[in-house]
Amino acid sequence: MPNKRLIIAITGATGAVYGVRLLQVLRNTAGIETHLLISDAGVLSLHQELDLNRKEVEPLADVVHHVRDIGASVASGSFQSEGMIIAPCSMKTLAAVAHGLSDNLIARAADVVLKERRRLVLMVRETPFNLAHLRNMTAVTEMGGIIFPPLPGFYHRPQSIAEMVDHTVGRVLDLFAIPHSLTPRWAGIKQE
Repeated sequence: MPNKRLIIAITGATGAVYGVRLLQVLRNTAGIETHLLISDAGVLSLHQELDLNRKEVEPLADVVHHVRDIGASVASGSFQSEGMIIAPCSMKTLAAVAHGLSDNLIARAADVVLKERRRLVLMVRETPFNLAHLRNMTAVTEMGGIIFPPLPGFYHRPQSIAEMVDHTVGRVLDLFAIPHSLTPRWAGIKQE
């Protein structure tokens, strides 16, 4: 059985840990081939938030594409994939996707995923949202994308930031029907 391909992009919003954790989990998931894109601002976020550089993150992916390589395989609809996750997704990238501005490979790959009717998940990171952000999120949703702000859940009583990150990453993987054991499943409210 051929591998399923999944495109992962890391942009300059806060929350680089989500992109890195996705890559770590998918690295150990059989049958998944990851294609990584990191924006220049994403590199800055990796360094600022996780003390990581590009050369430490790229080996987590199966294939790495430079964000300016607009002729890369992921820029074509003929590139077969399950879809794309932008984790985290800056408001600049959200705007580029919402308006079809394929000015770099991240925005182009997202545009391709949408036009081919594949799954696009944007883990948007900003707070509070202004009207432009909300309108861009609406536009992407109307095009078939999924807006997934990485908001932590507390019903599973996380004991650490890592558990909160894993819960969110697990929910994103659920959207692609990728099995995982990152977080317990909701079993209903416990009655006393």
